[in-house]
Amino acid sequence: MTVQTENGENTESRTPAALRRSTVRRRKPLRSSGYKVFRVVALVVVVLFLIAPLFWMLLASFKTNVDIYDAGKSFLFTPTGENYANVLQRNNYFVFIFNSFWVAFVSTALSLVLGVPAAYAMSRFTMHRSALVVLMARVIPGVSLLVPWYYVFSNLKMVGGFEVLILSHMFVALPLIVYIMMSYFDSLPLELEESAQVDGLTPIGAFRHITLPLSVAGMATAGILAFIFSWNNFMFALVLSGSKTKTLPVAIFDFVSYASIDWGGLMAAATVVTIPIMIIALFTQKYIVSGLTAGATKG
Repeated sequence: MTVQTENGENTESRTPAALRRSTVRRRKPLRSSGYKVFRVVALVVVVLFLIAPLFWMLLASFKTNVDIYDAGKSFLFTPTGENYANVLQRNNYFVFIFNSFWVAFVSTALSLVLGVPAAYAMSRFTMHRSALVVLMARVIPGVSLLVPWYYVFSNLKMVGGFEVLILSHMFVALPLIVYIMMSYFDSLPLELEESAQVDGLTPIGAFRHITLPLSVAGMATAGILAFIFSWNNFMFALVLSGSKTKTLPVAIFDFVSYASIDWGGLMAAATVVTIPIMIIALFTQKYIVSGLTAGATKG
């Protein structure tokens, strides 16, 4: 049934069922807008919960110890750069920054060189037992091995050198890289390598020229996570490093003494440690997300 309007247009008369569906369609945007408001509020709460400690750390790094203990000067205070001068000049933190960067870079690079081919072999040849060993190494807490490591490396006269720090960090970085890259290689179609071999490439050549370039995002993800772990590691460096190989997390501990804590210097040193990693994470977050989700929808 059609009804002619004043403008001459013909419209169909709506049945009760059509009216109910129209009402539902009109109410749907209300539910959708309510969900969006809830999502935004929840997101803001989570972000504030995560950012608040970092914001307090940044503010405290520009305060004196007296201002830090004064609750009335939480936001209104006279900023000072003395803490950063103490960290970067008097305590020579540039040496510790270099030590942390060197250990993290070398351990990550070596772990990638060893872990990527191992992950490819486990993925393509279904080496389930080897994958189980990697998973066990990933689950075992590294702190449980500190005493055996110290005993072995002290007998080898290696404690205090960069080599022992790099090897200890590789124990955690290598299983992490293998575990991530196995999932990434599983998500790549095997037909690409088979087509390359039909065209004349060897299996190793297909891996080098086809699979490896396609797995750059996965390697970036694994390398970034391994680098972040090594940069932030405290326990291994505390036990196995020396005075010349001390890293940033261990150097921060120098602001804590038996009698008192230099909160201003501690917060300034913590800011120096945190900012580089935050910058790396912000500029590489797309690689981290794509690498961690690789293989999640496989099949």
